[in-house]
Amino acid sequence: MTDSSQGNTGTGDVTYNLVSILYHALQAAETHDQYIRDAEESGDQDLAAFFREVKNENTRRAERSKELLARRLTSNS
Repeated sequence: MTDSSQGNTGTGDVTYNLVSILYHALQAAETHDQYIRDAEESGDQDLAAFFREVKNENTRRAERSKELLARRLTSNS
């Protein structure tokens, strides 16, 4: 699968999209740590557990993005 569209960045749109998803998923996972602390400090373990689930989903999303990006960069070199 090749990506001939480069958009305004000079980087293939699909590659840019993967990098963007990776960045935002990692940033969200980091932000969720504060949400978890807030919920724990308020004594709301259900909410803390929910925020942990969301963080784990973003972490998995970031890992999957890294795998796809690595495969894509390896196959294009």
